[in-house]
Amino acid sequence: MPNSNDQIRAVAWVDDALHLLDQRFLPGREETLVISDCQVAADAIREMVVRGAPAIGITAAYAAVLAARARFAADRGDWRSGFQQDLAVLNQARPTAVNLGWALRHMQEKAETLQGDPVPALLELARSIQEQDIQANRTMGELGAGFIDAGSGVLTHCNTGSLATGGYGTALGVIRSAWSAGKLSAVFADETRPWMQGARLTAWELVRDGIPVTLLVDGAAAHLMKLGKVQWVIVGSDRIAANGDVANKIGTYSAAVAARHHGVKFMVVAPSSTVDMAIASGEDIPIEARSPDEVLALGGQRIAAAGAQAWNPAFDVTPADLVDVIVTERGGVERPDLAKMAAMMK
Repeated sequence: MPNSNDQIRAVAWVDDALHLLDQRFLPGREETLVISDCQVAADAIREMVVRGAPAIGITAAYAAVLAARARFAADRGDWRSGFQQDLAVLNQARPTAVNLGWALRHMQEKAETLQGDPVPALLELARSIQEQDIQANRTMGELGAGFIDAGSGVLTHCNTGSLATGGYGTALGVIRSAWSAGKLSAVFADETRPWMQGARLTAWELVRDGIPVTLLVDGAAAHLMKLGKVQWVIVGSDRIAANGDVANKIGTYSAAVAARHHGVKFMVVAPSSTVDMAIASGEDIPIEARSPDEVLALGGQRIAAAGAQAWNPAFDVTPADLVDVIVTERGGVERPDLAKMAAMMK
């Protein structure tokens, strides 16, 4: 159950439907979408109604339940072929987040073992995926907080809290745990352009949970480090390569370079399902390219000069040699490399 520093659930299964807190409208209004169709769920993932690698995977698991229900109702004898087509559509919704494919593989493998109505067993599995994510986040929170000295300031980038996961959060889970332990002197959050997840989502979560937060523009992070205000940068990840290279929200690489220059520690927090041992290095991680309009406009209002073009990668890759520790529910890997990552995942 949520505690005083963990009140938010962005993904839920209620009354036989998938409920998603629409993150496009936060913090201005809280609106929940009730989804009963797999294709609508795929669109919700693609259109950023829900975001954050673990939350995307959980949403996809529940969407697979919707797909199975519809296909079984339409053709009890051959529901699996249509079900596989639906999973393929879901799998293409966001290409970088490895949790999406991970969750769908689990749902597919379960479906292959079932006889009769597949919905009860698949729903049980989807709920288990969400609950396991929450428990893993709490474990990571305690593990990550253990690296932080009392009186530290921390900086985070993008949103890695309950909104991005099943609940509690990854990097923000560490911040929640460290705050509860009385270790933090200050929490800073980058605004995280162009979707402003730090300003809209991370700040909203922390304020709602009573944790003081100071927002800064992305370009101010290096200056903040120079002033000695932060001892740790703590971020999440959408995919981690076998050698410890980390794909995360665009701007993470810049923060890591600045952190190394200023002697600030850099922590990556993500469940082990985010580690992709089939990807040798960050060079092989697919980087989602999003619409230039997200950069050229703000809140539906164009801000760039007419005729200007934009480049809008959603993620960048931070090399493992800039990472001080990767924290998963399996433990912390300091100064990650191929051998250490393989040992953790064994």
